[in-house]
Amino acid sequence: MNISIVAIGKLKEKYLKQGIDEYIKRLSAYAKVDIIELPDEKAPENLSDQDMKIVKDKEGERILSKISPDAHVIALAIEGKMKSSEELADNMDRLATYGKSKATFVIGGSLGLSDAVLKRADEKLSFSRMTFPHQLMRLILLEQVYRAFRINRGEPYHK
Repeated sequence: MNISIVAIGKLKEKYLKQGIDEYIKRLSAYAKVDIIELPDEKAPENLSDQDMKIVKDKEGERILSKISPDAHVIALAIEGKMKSSEELADNMDRLATYGKSKATFVIGGSLGLSDAVLKRADEKLSFSRMTFPHQLMRLILLEQVYRAFRINRGEPYHK
């Protein structure tokens, strides 16, 4: 399986890079993983609703340009469906079983995802009703994808 993570924003924190590199290394036994970092749109703190939409739309255009037409797209969004690790594993297994060899996870910037990206998504996934830094979500996502492969192979993994 080919897994892409399309993410807005450059990862600067060394400890997050190290964790992400570790999970990419672990995942290499199960899948090819590609992380596509896209620049975030510069925006001041106090944006109007219209300005927020403009920022999300610009970031959304960048995201959509990196998504393969045949990819199964999973957008990380607060309004998405929450799943257990086992449910995510089942979902990943179903994708592989039914011939979807490309899965693309999308992580938006600090303002979230544009309507166009959410419309393109085949599903929306939420890890929590809480808000997490989008840089940290890359690490959390990779850990859960790794856990899903371990579950599907019947391999031990810490519960």
